[in-house]
Amino acid sequence: MKLTVVIVNYNVKYYLEQCLVSLYQAINDIFSEVVVVDNASTDGSKEYITERFPNLTYIYNEENVGFARANNQAMRKAKGEYILLLNPDTLLPATNIVEVLRFMDTHSDAGACGVKMLAPDGHFLPESKRGYPSPLTSFWKLTGMHRCFPNNPRFDRYYLSRLDENSIHSVPVLAGAYMMLRKKALDRSGLLDEDFFMYGEDIDLSCRITKSGYKNYYLPYPILHYKGESTSKESYRYVHVFYGAMDIFFRKHGSHYPLPYRWMIRTGIKIQTWLKLTIVCVKKCFFALRPTKEYMPCFLIFINEKNLDNIRTIFNSNQLNGHHHFVIVDEKSVINEPELLSSFSDEFTHVVYDSSAFSYSMILSLLVHNQRKNLQLGVYNAESRVLVTPEKNYV
Repeated sequence: MKLTVVIVNYNVKYYLEQCLVSLYQAINDIFSEVVVVDNASTDGSKEYITERFPNLTYIYNEENVGFARANNQAMRKAKGEYILLLNPDTLLPATNIVEVLRFMDTHSDAGACGVKMLAPDGHFLPESKRGYPSPLTSFWKLTGMHRCFPNNPRFDRYYLSRLDENSIHSVPVLAGAYMMLRKKALDRSGLLDEDFFMYGEDIDLSCRITKSGYKNYYLPYPILHYKGESTSKESYRYVHVFYGAMDIFFRKHGSHYPLPYRWMIRTGIKIQTWLKLTIVCVKKCFFALRPTKEYMPCFLIFINEKNLDNIRTIFNSNQLNGHHHFVIVDEKSVINEPELLSSFSDEFTHVVYDSSAFSYSMILSLLVHNQRKNLQLGVYNAESRVLVTPEKNYV
């Protein structure tokens, strides 16, 4: 078998559904298997997904065992020559996996490959390619020097901004949201370290792959990443897990530093943890006292005419009463009129594409071509009648 795709799910069934639809289009001609490991979701994911995708393998855990352990469950049983670790809140163009596998087939030194990840507003996510989080690298990042001097290799050791995002590069660290792994490289490096519950396990694995004699490659093949929709970044639990992962990584890979230096770094991590917890607490108190202002999204929808009544029903049932604009269009019309979106005003918060009228490849191409600050991508899945946006899913 050529490929095993592993996806860990936790209460994001509509993102997962969209991911799987795009994934199956991308692996249509590849001898492959798809394994979803569910970390005790309570949103009905198991019933919803297995009914719609009967050919995948669905492993349901009775408790949340963490990202690393859940991935390892599937990787231990994987039959593929390559293993793709994929987040459920991603969307792939049809050519993506073929292109990545072609690269790995022709580059025997590639132990792992990552890709160009795009945010829902079209901007490049810098975590697509990273350096090791050494003490000095972390200092330049925390002080903001990497933003002031993005092309200076002294300060740009973490996000590697000096490396062209549209070119192929050998890099130290790849993101676990999309990590194509050579099975032979995993046999040498070992699987994900289960001491990491979430976060940091991709950095650790990237490090061990290079130590085992392989390279990690960044490839400029774009995908959409909604970026952690199953995890709140403003929660106490997130802070503990994230900075705990930093501590685990440094304890594991920082043994070559002098003891006083190691003590200082670990103390610094603890100070950062408490500072972030304080900030989260202050924000929660502030927003609790502040009068809440209702957020009303405003949608610009490019849709197939036959789905117009269905999406209007979704808007009515969700009380989306803004000044939305519907454009009856298809992919051919957009190709003939590439500046179509730019003719509309800036009043919209989201631009929505009907996936029955546009391929995922075209949707990503339009996202890049028409990217605007504060204009988020939405995708209407006509078959399941679900509107997926970065903030919320509407049914």
